[in-house]
Order: sequence, then structure tokens, then C-alpha cells
Amino acid sequence: MEFGKAKQVEKSKKSYRVARSTQTGFASPATHYTEPRIDLNDVLVANPAATFYVRVADNSFSEFAILEKDVLIIDKSLTPKDNQLAVVIEDGCFNIIRIDSNSTKEIQLWGVITYIIKHTL
Repeated sequence: MEFGKAKQVEKSKKSYRVARSTQTGFASPATHYTEPRIDLNDVLVANPAATFYVRVADNSFSEFAILEKDVLIIDKSLTPKDNQLAVVIEDGCFNIIRIDSNSTKEIQLWGVITYIIKHTL
């Protein structure tokens, strides 16, 4: 997904509806709870075999607006583009950087961050 472009969330094609029984009388007022749920794997993950979820442990990456308890969705199959956030391995530790195509620094790419799910509590 390119930054700056809005993408409409598609409704899941899976059906989670409960089979309705044949009943007499008035319908249950709780029937609106049978609507399908949004499956985040369907909506946010393009390549499930190469996608990982990582929970951030501290506020070390606040410069990227990534805070403690946020969840990163990382796709290891993507080639990073200029200005995208990526997880790299530096000195045996994971680190987050913004890709700069003009940089001559060698990096060990672990994956590209596709989504950041914010923790709000």
C-alpha cells in the first residue's frame, strides 16, 4: 500500500452468520449481533506466510510515533521503498529505521512495517 492514498476497507467474504431457527412470534432483539466481524488478517495481511506481529516493549521509537504496547505488522517478503519504516538488525538487536535510498550504509533488513496498530489505553 502506498502512503498518502486512502484505501477502502472491504467487507470480508466469509460468512459468520448464525443459522436462524424457525420460530414463531417476535424475533429476538439480539439478532443484530449476528453481523460478521472484521477479520484483521483478511484486511491487513497480504502475505500471511511472511507476516509477523510484534508488540513494542518501550518508547525507544517515539521519533516514528511508535510507542510502548503498539503492535507492528511486519512483512518480510516486501522490498522496502524510500521513506518506508523497516525493521533491521543492528549489532544483534532489532531496530526500526526509515529507509533512505540515498544512504550508502549497509543494513541487514528483517522486514518492512506495513501497519502500526496503536495502543490507546
